[in-house]
Amino acid sequence: MLMSKLFIQTLREFPNDAEAISHKLLVRAGYIKKLMTGSYTYLPLMQRVLSKISNIIREEMNASGAQEILMPFVQPSSIWEKSGRWAVYGKELARLKDRSGNDMCLAPTHEEVVTSLTEGILSSYKQLPVNLYQIQTKFRDEIRPRFGLLRGREFTMKDAYSFHTSQEDLNREYDVMAETYTRIFNRCGLETRAVQSDSGAIGGKVSHEFMVLTDTAVGENDVFYCDKCGYSANSNHATSVLNELETDGGFSAQEKVLTPDVKTIDDLANFFNIKTNNILKSVFCIVDDKPVLAMIRGDKEIEETKLLNAVQGLEMRYGTDDEIYEYFNCEAGFLSFLNVSDKIRVLFDDSAKTMKNFVIGANEKDYHIVGYNFDKMPETVDISLVKAGEKCPVCSAPLNVTRGIEVGNIFQLGTKYSQPMNACYTDEEGNLKPFIMGCYGIGVTRVAAAAIEKFHDDFGIIWPREIAPYQIIVVPVNVADELQVKTANEIYETLKNNGVEVVLDDRDERAGVKFKDADLIGFPLRVTVGKTINEGLVEFKVRKTGEMIKIKPDEVLNYFKEYTK
Repeated sequence: MLMSKLFIQTLREFPNDAEAISHKLLVRAGYIKKLMTGSYTYLPLMQRVLSKISNIIREEMNASGAQEILMPFVQPSSIWEKSGRWAVYGKELARLKDRSGNDMCLAPTHEEVVTSLTEGILSSYKQLPVNLYQIQTKFRDEIRPRFGLLRGREFTMKDAYSFHTSQEDLNREYDVMAETYTRIFNRCGLETRAVQSDSGAIGGKVSHEFMVLTDTAVGENDVFYCDKCGYSANSNHATSVLNELETDGGFSAQEKVLTPDVKTIDDLANFFNIKTNNILKSVFCIVDDKPVLAMIRGDKEIEETKLLNAVQGLEMRYGTDDEIYEYFNCEAGFLSFLNVSDKIRVLFDDSAKTMKNFVIGANEKDYHIVGYNFDKMPETVDISLVKAGEKCPVCSAPLNVTRGIEVGNIFQLGTKYSQPMNACYTDEEGNLKPFIMGCYGIGVTRVAAAAIEKFHDDFGIIWPREIAPYQIIVVPVNVADELQVKTANEIYETLKNNGVEVVLDDRDERAGVKFKDADLIGFPLRVTVGKTINEGLVEFKVRKTGEMIKIKPDEVLNYFKEYTK
C-alpha cells in the first residue's frame, strides 16, 4: 500500500472529547471517526486490525470444535418476552416498532435468538453437545458511553453458545473455552487473567472475565488477586476475610448522645475518639425508583453491582437530601435502620456481623446512639467493596489490587433460557429435557482498544505484531533523491512480492512528518532510506524497543523474517 493512497488523516492534536489514551490515539492516528456518541466508523487501518483479531478468533474457535453462524441484528420482542427479559433488561435495550407496530429491538446480545434457533434442529441427545458462535455487531444504549471503543454503544463482538445434556459436559466445554480464550488473547499479544465476575444481565451462577491488566486510569474495574494461592476476582465479585479485631466500640451501655452537626463518618469517629469500623453507617439509595437503606461498617464502601444483585435491581443511584427527608423525616448523617418505614428495604452487609457496642444514627437530627448491639443478628449479605490488604477468602494472605480491562467473558447459563423458552431435547429414555447452556463472549473492538491501552508511548501506538494493520513501513527521506526513491521502491516490491504487509511512504513530506506518522500509527518495523544509501546502507528500526541498525537493502527481507519469527 502506498501512503499517498491510504484513506487516512492523521491529526497533530488529540480530540477534545477523548479521555482514554486508546480513544485519543485511534482518532489522531486515523483509525476511527466519530459518527455520534458511542458510534464510530472504522477506517481502513482499523478494519485491518479488527479483521486480524476476528481471524485469530475464528481459527481458534473452529479448532475447538465450535461452528460459525450469523444471527439477525434486529430481534422481535416475542422471544425476549419468552425468556422474561423484555420487561427487565433496562434502558440499554434499544427498542423500536416495525411498520406493522410490532415491538422489536437492536441486538445487545443473542441468547434468545440462539435458544429459539434450536427448535426443529436440535431435538435429540445424540446431536449434543453443540457450540455455535458468530462475530456480529451489537448495540447497547449505554447511559454513559465513553472511552471510545472501550465503552461504546455500537461494537463488534464474538459470542458463542453451547448446548449440553449435563452439567458435567458444560463444565468440560467451559474449560475448553477458557483454554481457547487464553490462546486467542496470547496470539493477539495480550496477557490476560481470568477472574471471577458478576454475570450481570446475561445470567447464570458461574462466570469469569478475561482481563488485560493495565496501569492506565481507564481500567474499568479493580481486579483483586492473591499472589499466594492465585485467587482473582473482579471488584463486583471479590470477597475477603475481614479483620475482626477492634470491632468493639468499647461503650459500656446503649445511650442516645447529642452530636451537633457531626454528619460524616470521620467526624463521628473523631467526636467519640473511636475507629471508623466501630460505626455502622447508613447509605440511602434508590434502586429502580424504590428506596433501599444499606447498613455497612464505617470503614467499608458499597459495591454497587453487589447491591443491585442483592435486591435484583437494574439501576441504582444515591438518594438526594430531599428524598432522605421524605423517607426519614431527618437529615443525612443521622440515619439508621431503627423504626424505618416498611416502604424502605433494609440491607445489612456481612461486615456488620462482628460489630459490638457500636455507633449508629438515631434517625433524629444531631443525635447518634452509642453502645448499640443487635438483639438478634439480622440476615446479612455481601454488598461491600473489597480493599487491598484485606485477607484472601481462600488462603487469608493479603489481597493485591490492579486495574483491568475486560476483553472476554464466559458464563455457565444452565437452563436460564432453555427452560422458560421451552427449548428441549429428547434424552435416552425419550423424556424431554431443557438444554444446559453456556455462553462465551469476546469484544473484538475492545481487544484492539485494550492493546493500545497496554502498548503505547508518548509517540503513539505500539501494536502487537500479530494484530498490527501493516507489519512494516518503508520511508524514503527525500523523494527528490532518485537513489533513495529507487531503493525504497525496490525494498517495497521485494517485501510485497514475499507476502509482507508493507506500506511505502511516497508522500512529498518532510522526513520528520513521515517519522511521526509512522510512530503514531504504530508500524512494528520501519526501514528508512536516507543519506546512508550513498554508503549502501539503510536504517532498520524496531518500534517496540527503539532498536536501530544499519543494513544493506537486500538484507531487509531476512531481517524482517528474523524479527517476526
